[in-house]
Amino acid sequence: MINNRINTLVSKFKKYDIDGYIIPKNDEFFSEYSANDRLKTISNFSGSAGYSIILKKKNYLFVDGRYTIQAKKEAGKNFQIVDFHKIINCSLFKNLSIGFDPKFFTSRQIKKFFHKKNKVKSIESNLIDQIHQNKVKVNKPFFSLKNKVVGENYKTKIVRIRKYLKKNKSDYLFITAPENIAWLLNIRGYDNPNSPIPNCQLIIDNKNSFYLITYKNKVSRLITEKKLKSNQIVEPKNLKEFISNLKGKKIIIDRNTCSIFFENLIKKRFEILKKEDPIYLLKSLKNKTEIKNMLKSHILDGVALTKFIYWIKNINKKKITEFEAQNKLENFRKKNKEYLYPSFNTIAGAGGNGAIVHYRATKINTKKINKKDIFLCDSGGQYKYGTTDVTRTICFSTPEKNIKNIFTRVLKGHIAVVKSNLNKYSSGNLIDIRARKFLREINLDYQHGTGHGVGFFLNVHEGPQGISKFNKIKLLEGMILSNEPGYYKKDKFGIRIENLIYVKKNKNKLYFENLTLAPIDKDLINFDLLTNDEKNYLWKYSLDIYTKLHKYLNPSEKRWLATFIQ
Repeated sequence: MINNRINTLVSKFKKYDIDGYIIPKNDEFFSEYSANDRLKTISNFSGSAGYSIILKKKNYLFVDGRYTIQAKKEAGKNFQIVDFHKIINCSLFKNLSIGFDPKFFTSRQIKKFFHKKNKVKSIESNLIDQIHQNKVKVNKPFFSLKNKVVGENYKTKIVRIRKYLKKNKSDYLFITAPENIAWLLNIRGYDNPNSPIPNCQLIIDNKNSFYLITYKNKVSRLITEKKLKSNQIVEPKNLKEFISNLKGKKIIIDRNTCSIFFENLIKKRFEILKKEDPIYLLKSLKNKTEIKNMLKSHILDGVALTKFIYWIKNINKKKITEFEAQNKLENFRKKNKEYLYPSFNTIAGAGGNGAIVHYRATKINTKKINKKDIFLCDSGGQYKYGTTDVTRTICFSTPEKNIKNIFTRVLKGHIAVVKSNLNKYSSGNLIDIRARKFLREINLDYQHGTGHGVGFFLNVHEGPQGISKFNKIKLLEGMILSNEPGYYKKDKFGIRIENLIYVKKNKNKLYFENLTLAPIDKDLINFDLLTNDEKNYLWKYSLDIYTKLHKYLNPSEKRWLATFIQ
């Protein structure tokens, strides 16, 4: 099937006078998870990040270190798998004309990737949509969140944006990231399989108006609630005319998500100021109400996870598959009426599959979990109201000493992150070194960042903050991040320990607090490798879990959880 699609795509090259075509993972809203995954359609690769380039006689798939093994398994028959960094000033092929859809790329991306050694050609009719029509269509309207959920009225948020516009001497801000509009207007939607994203764009001026670019049926509830008036809605087909009639001279666009298509429309009428949308940073600073709701969501999630870990280690006596295990965890989450759906596709990998960083078991492609397997389970949920993401590594028999030692070094890195003095280690790149320190002592490492930012009842991956070798964003009060060092031995096992943490302030001291509440498998720990401080941290963390969760557990689960603090 993939071969047929590739051949059909290549057959269109002559009509458009191109030598190749590039397909990104993102959709026109630059969402990580999309209802229409064109990259998977053409390559069979299901990871959350990547690009494919189809040439007349060769195909390339660019992925980062998280997905190298997965990409080879899913797409290796038809594609050469290439490290993502090689897409910059791509020299794998030269002097070719590469076609692309201008709605799916920013001008910065195209210049960075292809301009230097190849020509690019904008084709407004998406070639993947021409050969394969995605039937997923979401028509559910957007909905509002109450102030008691989000902690700040949307009108005061708009005032903050207008101050930014006046400071930067701009007449308008064009917001193209749907999650930023969701934050600004306190709205959510149903346009994404894993996040409550309202697919739309928004134009806000520096005086008293803003306009939502979407279809009128999507905003019926917002109009009924009098959050919007019908004359504030611009249908996408009318956008060109609407922009041409706007007054003023300068407009700020988001260099991260404003597509070439939109940029071309705007630059005919305005002087463009290319900046980063200020909402990314504002949205990352969760207020006290958002933190309170996230804490509540993590108690609910912790109950489901704790019940699942107890069940799979103590109750389950038959050999189940990875797919059955992830469904069992989903069923534990579904028992709570506050749970909505997964915040990403669950990663449930046993044995060698655990070494595939973003592995996904399906009903057809799954393996039985054996007693000697190390089982890695990375999952998350969207709750009313909050977003979770947690990884636990579990064993079912006494593990090899080497595995225990590696797991313990990963745990030491995990503890080093959460205990970081944020007044000293003030950005993610400095903390990343602490996370890897104990693995590097024995010449081991992992090929992914240590942590990503997380949204409030929004995207599970949401910057600008992060913990990685390259992230220098200053960590500030209210930011939420993941803490997830790991280690992966190809075809053997995977280890990862992930909690969500947030930046808390007391007097002038900044420090991390855990959000995630789920026991860390003590059967995998070599306690001789832990310092007294690390043992004390682990005991306090286990006590915190027991204190907050025990009343939701049955007597057997409660007795088992109590063993973590004895």
